[in-house]
Amino acid sequence: MSAALPLAASPPAPRDPDFLMRPARLAAFQPSRISCSRALMAQAIAERWRIATRRFEIGADSAGTAVYEIETPGGTFSFLAFSNTPQRAGRTGRIIARTWDMTGALIEGVADEQVIETTRRELPKLYAGRATPGTLIWCRSNRSMRVFDATVEALASGRQPEAALVAQSCYLMRNTGLDGNGTFGTRSFLALERGHALRHPLAAQMLAAYMMREFAADLANHLAALRSPDAVALSPEIRRFLGIGNGSALGLILFINNHPRLIDAWIGAREEAIAAARALPVVPGDTRLVHLEALVRRAAVFRREDRMVYDAFAPSALIAEELDAVAGLVASLRERGSDAAYPLDELGRQVAARFHPETEETLLSLLIELVPELADHLARSMIVSEEMEVTPSMTIGALRAILHREYAWALAWDMTAPGAYEQVWYKSATAEEPRRGPIAEAPPGTFNLGLDVPGLVQALNAALEGRDPTEPVARLLLARPDLRQITARVQSLAGLRYHQPRVNIMAGDFVPAHLVRLMNVALHGVDKTRDYLARNLRGVLFHGAPTATDLAAGASPDWFYPPEPQP
Repeated sequence: MSAALPLAASPPAPRDPDFLMRPARLAAFQPSRISCSRALMAQAIAERWRIATRRFEIGADSAGTAVYEIETPGGTFSFLAFSNTPQRAGRTGRIIARTWDMTGALIEGVADEQVIETTRRELPKLYAGRATPGTLIWCRSNRSMRVFDATVEALASGRQPEAALVAQSCYLMRNTGLDGNGTFGTRSFLALERGHALRHPLAAQMLAAYMMREFAADLANHLAALRSPDAVALSPEIRRFLGIGNGSALGLILFINNHPRLIDAWIGAREEAIAAARALPVVPGDTRLVHLEALVRRAAVFRREDRMVYDAFAPSALIAEELDAVAGLVASLRERGSDAAYPLDELGRQVAARFHPETEETLLSLLIELVPELADHLARSMIVSEEMEVTPSMTIGALRAILHREYAWALAWDMTAPGAYEQVWYKSATAEEPRRGPIAEAPPGTFNLGLDVPGLVQALNAALEGRDPTEPVARLLLARPDLRQITARVQSLAGLRYHQPRVNIMAGDFVPAHLVRLMNVALHGVDKTRDYLARNLRGVLFHGAPTATDLAAGASPDWFYPPEPQP
């Protein structure tokens, strides 16, 4: 143990937001049991969800319909998959696409023929369409053409697809849209009743993504069987290894802006679980240390086998090497113990001092596996409303105190420096998606979609200067209605620790990929997030997750970080 590191005497606590909420640190977060996809799998495994194929009527041209039923203790759901013949024209992952290889819907209850046919008609219309009552999600996906076609060809020939080919993409289909929470007439998240199986954040979206992954494997098996009587099905190992592809970009940063309470709840839950794990009273030979060592070694193998190339993030080879060293530290703790009051906290401090932040955050995510009951409870307890209201009776002095206590970082930001307002956020007229570009090139009158937190906080603080501290906020807003939005935000979020990244997203040196990765990796649970142009990320959801057959039979909760299939 390092003599330079003081032993912690007080119980481990959640980390300081001034340290944690910096973009580079947020980007280092790794998937954990509290990530939405992994939380859903933990629930499905514990409750032994049963997924049955009610219909699979798809021809050799890939056109047709599949209907699945998902039985859970919290209700039955139907997943409708409308498969299309792949076309090159109009094929894109954007909302403006005109064709997809598959469209689908997650619906409460057992879908009857009227629901199926109405959904088939309405779903392709997107914004012009209307979901049937009880619809939770509309979704879309496209094939990874090369990998999908090669997989079908291999299966039809009586053999498994090449392991190296499968490992290059790790999916057969890629999610191109998961829409819910009121969009297209879907049910609102906050309207879901107590006891509903999907009444935790993004659970419905994650279940729809999981079902797209299951459908992709079923479709490959089906098409291969139609081609040849000698066809084989995907092996269980390869089927588990194949997740659902996922691509994301700048829209996730606007999600962070618009869902600060959810961001706070999620990061707060993660930090609470980490602190609880770091406080565990482990001793030599403790089975929890045996488990932790095995998880760290598996994570090292996973990173070593990672074939993705990262531009803005650490290479997996580095993280794999460091995780091997971390596994050695865990082994030493397992064998010899520690004089520290909290041995796992001391382990975390050593790793933080010696290794890359991604290595540290990998260890912390794996520590959460040592407190599974707490983690699962926290993951299912994030029921928040994002409504923000002004408290007009609050005094000017109280509002100013919140600003100086909770937004000192924003007040200290130099918004007059060159490049502070170099970028503007806007909606593309051609792609109907969020974009970011030089403000000097924007047409006059361009509406800025970005949330300028440092600038707005400084403007509010300047407006408070010189006013009577006993005066109500209402009087300020009568004179300055333009400050209503930031006032409501500051008042409504007062006391929350993790709602706001410490960043100026208007600055020229802001790296969007940092916050996109926070959403993709930490919240969603996406693995292997390859970055492009410092803003776009592609990765894999449910990489290694149990199949529908596994869930019914009783799957292992340690399904993540899958090894590459062996040839």
